[in-house]
Amino acid sequence: MDITGLMKKAQAMQAKMQDVQAELERLEVEGQSGGGLVRVTATAKGQVKNVAIDASLMKEDEKEILEDLLVTALEDARKKGERAVEEKMKAVTAGLPLPPGMKLPF
Repeated sequence: MDITGLMKKAQAMQAKMQDVQAELERLEVEGQSGGGLVRVTATAKGQVKNVAIDASLMKEDEKEILEDLLVTALEDARKKGERAVEEKMKAVTAGLPLPPGMKLPF
């Protein structure tokens, strides 16, 4: 591939990357724990939008359990968001000759 062709592909990829970044800010994922008793909705970029906690967990003596479930649900949402980002980035960089192990965005 010549340098001109590579530059054109890089410019097209950059435009696609901007579109994907905007899409990832809107794409929502849901993390869960406790069999769905705690649910966290976040963007793929990690901005938490909503937390839903089943009323059965609202007991003073179960405060630590609720805290643990919330942390687990947040982590689940984060991982799902990361997977969504990876999938979108693979689609953007398909066909571009990047060195092995190079991740985008830089």
